[in-house]
Amino acid sequence: MADEQASQAEGVEKKKSPILMIAIVASMMLVEGVGVFLFVSMTGTPAGANAAGLNGLDEQSGELVEEIELIKSRFQNLSTGRVWDWQVESFLKVRNKNREHVEKTLERRKAEIQEGLSLIFRRAQHAQLREPGLSSVSRQVDAYILEVFGTDPSDGTPYVERVLIPKCDGYPSDF
Repeated sequence: MADEQASQAEGVEKKKSPILMIAIVASMMLVEGVGVFLFVSMTGTPAGANAAGLNGLDEQSGELVEEIELIKSRFQNLSTGRVWDWQVESFLKVRNKNREHVEKTLERRKAEIQEGLSLIFRRAQHAQLREPGLSSVSRQVDAYILEVFGTDPSDGTPYVERVLIPKCDGYPSDF
């Protein structure tokens, strides 16, 4: 029995407090945190972002650009043998200096432009209208718009920078 009490006393003495180990780990974490902070602060701050494309400036020329609604309509397409209705919204991206000319032309030739766009969407193949980027239809619309509005004689650039088609949703009409 005396041996048991002696061995228990030795076990208690061998068992050290965990506070020392916790203090060592905490101090290592603190030193690591300070080191990371100093490294990040010494490498410098990130350069400011250039958001010229977001505030209405053309990235190439630095001029203001605006979006003018071209058309918001529904077109039917029969290329699959089944009638599909296509809900289309289209906008023109125009430089600020060309805005007045484009609006006047759009007002004068509104029915002609609507007919031309209608023909493009009616004649398009179903696969072209289902393309993720609408690249085929966009090229046709761009070419038509360039033909209608023309180019600026002073600098040789088109009056319309780009045609945007943010919405082109198709639904079977018997749905």
